[in-house]
Amino acid sequence: MLAGAVLYLFMRSRGHPRPTLQQWRSTAIIGAFLILGGNGAVAWAEQFVPSGMAALIIAILPFWIAIIDWIGPAKTRPSPGVTIGVIVGIAGIVVLIGPAVLDTSGASSAGLLKGAIVLLVGNLSWALGTIYSRHAQLPKSAFVATGMEMFSGGALLFILALITREHMQFDLADVSARSIAGFAYLTTIGSLVGFTAFIWLIQHQPAARVATYAYVNPVVAVFLGWAIADEPLTPRTLIAAAIIIGAVALITTARSSSPPQELA
Repeated sequence: MLAGAVLYLFMRSRGHPRPTLQQWRSTAIIGAFLILGGNGAVAWAEQFVPSGMAALIIAILPFWIAIIDWIGPAKTRPSPGVTIGVIVGIAGIVVLIGPAVLDTSGASSAGLLKGAIVLLVGNLSWALGTIYSRHAQLPKSAFVATGMEMFSGGALLFILALITREHMQFDLADVSARSIAGFAYLTTIGSLVGFTAFIWLIQHQPAARVATYAYVNPVVAVFLGWAIADEPLTPRTLIAAAIIIGAVALITTARSSSPPQELA
């Protein structure tokens, strides 16, 4: 919410026109799908799911987009390469979280399964927001729209936190220099720089090229989770990672090389 406010006010100070109510409505809907549903799901689920595993589950975003394009109003039939990629990706998810489904004896297994399900739902929310943004009425400036989306989504997350009484668990005495540094990093690099760069790239580069982040991020996250957070790096995780990343790469390249096929 802070990053969105800073970006929006900066762009308005540069002379960009005041957004209309319809544009605020559209960006609020996108913010609800992306920030509230997508990022909110990740923030909650990572109480139970290692960051590397979370990144691998999030990487299946192209699967959701391909499926929604197929069964949604567009009725765009996936190419054979996309279909194979979706099937392989589902197999990778089964390999990744399958043991949690079979082992319900411990609280950690139940929490892992619950977190994985929330991540899948959050990923679907991000896909819906992405598709909605294609046709939504937005400001001409991608940076203004991005600031509005981050602010609206952050405000919705804040309201949800109040409703669930999370503020009752906050103790100022527990705030450390490390947590302040983490908050500052996520506000500047994670939101203000990272999210804005992603929106800019969508406007200026081919979608297939931008989508390569979906199979670069999991590799980085799995490695950093192991190197910094001491998260386990098991053979099963490595096999699942290879399957999922390969499937995402297959879907991305297939979608970029094949013309869309409309269903009759």
